[in-house]
Parts: sequence; C-alpha cells; structure tokens
Amino acid sequence: MKKILAFLLLFTSVLWAQVTLKVTSIPANTPANSTIYLAGSVNNWNPADSNYTLQPDGLGNWQIVLPQSTGTVEYKFTRGSWATVEGNATGSYLPNRSFTYNGSAQTINLTIQSWEDLGSGNPGTTASNVQILSNSFGIPQLSTTRRIWLYLPPDYTTSSKHYPVLYMQDGQNLFDNQTSFSGEWQVDETLNSLFNQGDYGAIVVGIDNGGANRLNEYSPWVNAQYGGGQGDAYMQFLTQTLKPYIDANYRTRTEPSLNALIGSSMGGLIATYGACAYPNAFQKVGSMSPAYWFCLNDLNSYINNSVSGLQNHRFYFVSGTNESSSMVPDINTIKNNLTLKGLTAANTRTKFDSYGVHSESYWRGEFGALYQWLFAGENLSTNQIKKPSISLVQLNSGQVYLEGIQNKASFELYDSWGKKVKSFELFDGIFEITDGLSAGVYILKSTQLDIKPLKVIQK
Repeated sequence: MKKILAFLLLFTSVLWAQVTLKVTSIPANTPANSTIYLAGSVNNWNPADSNYTLQPDGLGNWQIVLPQSTGTVEYKFTRGSWATVEGNATGSYLPNRSFTYNGSAQTINLTIQSWEDLGSGNPGTTASNVQILSNSFGIPQLSTTRRIWLYLPPDYTTSSKHYPVLYMQDGQNLFDNQTSFSGEWQVDETLNSLFNQGDYGAIVVGIDNGGANRLNEYSPWVNAQYGGGQGDAYMQFLTQTLKPYIDANYRTRTEPSLNALIGSSMGGLIATYGACAYPNAFQKVGSMSPAYWFCLNDLNSYINNSVSGLQNHRFYFVSGTNESSSMVPDINTIKNNLTLKGLTAANTRTKFDSYGVHSESYWRGEFGALYQWLFAGENLSTNQIKKPSISLVQLNSGQVYLEGIQNKASFELYDSWGKKVKSFELFDGIFEITDGLSAGVYILKSTQLDIKPLKVIQK
C-alpha cells in the first residue's frame, strides 16, 4: 500500500510539474491551416519536429505541454522552417525565448508578434525601387537560406547602363524601418537623393544577418566567449554563389574595383576580411564602427602573413571616438597593417567623430559620404565593356593556363586524399604546377578567386 501511495504521489508531482507554453495570440497574417512548432534546446533546434507541435486548446489559444526536467530551455516558434521563424513586433529578428524548470507546474502565456517571412503586416518604408530578391536564397556553404534585398537605381529599367555593386551586411537594417533592429539606414532614400543630384547610381545587395548565428557568420575566427569561425564560409557564399548570380542576372560592373563590401560592427569586420581574402572580387570596403576587438590578434596575423597587393583597394573607416576605449586604436592598427600590404594613403579614409555612437542612426548619417568617397573618380562610362570572366584550364601539355586576372592570386594543390601538396601565387599566363609529383588526379583551388576548382591530371 505504501509503495502504491508513493507512486501516486510521484505521478502527481510529475503531472503538476509540467510546463505549459500557451500562445494567446498569433499574427493576423498567419496562413490558414498553419502548423506551429516549438524548436529549441529540448529537440536539437529542429524547426519542424512533429513531436513538438502546438495544439489548439478550444479557447482560441495554442499550447504545448513539456514534461518536467531541469535547467533552462531556449526556444522559438516556427511554421516548419527557419525561413518561417517568428519575429519581433516589426517583423525582424527575435532573440531566443527561454524558461527555467523550477520543479512546480508552470503556465507561460506568450504572444507570437510576427513571422520573419511575412513581416509585421504593417506598411514598410522601402522605396519603390527596392525589392526582396528572395526570402530564402540558398547558402550551400552554411546549409541554410537567407532573405536577400535588392536596390536598383532609379534609371535601371530605362537605361542600358551597367552599375557598380554594394554588398551590404545586416540587410534587415538597410531599407525598411519595419524590419530594422533599431531604425533603418535609409540606404534607398540616400542613394535616390544622390541620383537626383547627378550620381551615376549603384546596385545594392542587402544580405540579412543570421540572427543567432550573426557572430558566427561575421567572423572567420573563433572568439572563446562569443563564437565565430564561419566567416570564410560566409564569404565563399558571397563570392561563389551570390555575386555570380547577381552578375548573371543584372547589369553589373564586375570589376573588383567597382564592387564593395560594406558593414557596421561585426559587418565591418567581415567586410575587411572579405576584401583581403577575395581581392579579385571586392576592392572597396566601408568599415563602420568595426568590431575588430572580436578577433584582433587573428585578423592582424592574417593580414601580416597572408595578405598582399592592396594597391588598388580603397578603405573607408568611420567610428565614434567614444564608442569604446579600443575602437579607434584597433582601427588604426588594422589600417597601418593594411598599409604595409600596399594600401595607399590616397585610398584610405579615416573619420573619427566625437558625436559617433554605435547605432543605426549614426551609420545612416555617415553612409552617403562613405559611398561617395569609395567611388569618387571611378570611370563609370556606359560604353565600358565588362572584363572577361576568369578562365582556368589544363592544357594538353599538362600545364595550367590562367586568364582574367592581373594581380597575383593564391592557389593550393590537393591530392586525391584531400592533402595539400603545394601552394602557388599565379596570374595571367601558363604554369607548370605538377613537377615532382607522382601520377594521379589533383585538385587546384584558389583561396581568393571566384572560380571553380580545377581537376589536374598528372600522367
């Protein structure tokens, strides 16, 4: 009898210790018959886990009951994918939700404010020449998708002009106050105004950040406290997937001197790295309040040991003098190291403002001057013919032929087991790269150029 009583008490305590997550309101634009899922630390962040679906309670609410456990649970709601994850009141990124098991029954009432793919349902502030290129553009290098914004100059549809291109990070914050974190940059309004004053025009590609993965994707190196390490994969996406798509489908100027990487904070960090690592894709950099502190030693080491030939690059650094104690010294350190690698004084601009703060409002006010300086003096004649694409082939002689670049670029040769056997710096010409190697198949990869790896056969 005592054992039965003890079991009943245990069963009752477990029952009453359940946690009920109750959603009392969902966005009005939620598609009919949607299934709402919980994705979190309890199910390996699976956005479409059939075991974690919310059920209607018959009173107009949606809920899910979780059994008692220990610790803190982080979670979000989705409609079955990360592209359809919930957003904040303006339709943009919402940080992870969380609750902590306390051994007692809990009912937590919640509201889903928006869905990122559907926005807030409120009118946005984008100009008519801004469009969403895709809500789920594939990023194979990171096994995910992302929303991509596209700004086309006012005369794009009425001219035959080819335009320089700005690839800008944190796309949520560029064009629309409804999707921004804390106010938009007004990139569209600024460029439209400059166009009306005689500016040639530029295409802007805005790439949404990855939300919880933003720090990971915007740094090639790992910060022990905050993460990172996916920055090069992100840059491979820009150079190998997104940029080729944009160049193939829109009238762009493909020269690296007319392609810019622009970002603020962590976006300034990845823009700096990207132009150094992929100089044959991007030679313009707008670095606003850059978070160089995140991986300062790694970035300096990379510049010192792996970067060269920056004579044609152009860098614009801007920040507030009081954003942090290290902001200005870090920028000067990176600038000086880039100068040692060829960056000229004429192609370098630093602007430190006493009024500058780490916010969208500050970067909005500085964007126009940054853009104008980066492209000042460039030949944007409509008669300019695009440069030929880069060609890399193996000749019948066994040698490798490279065409389409003028500056040296780094290459690596791997054997069929994936082991690196040689490193090269190549430019336009014919090269013998397999001397001293045994017969077999090798793979030649560029660490900088936007080209496919080449299979090389050594007979």
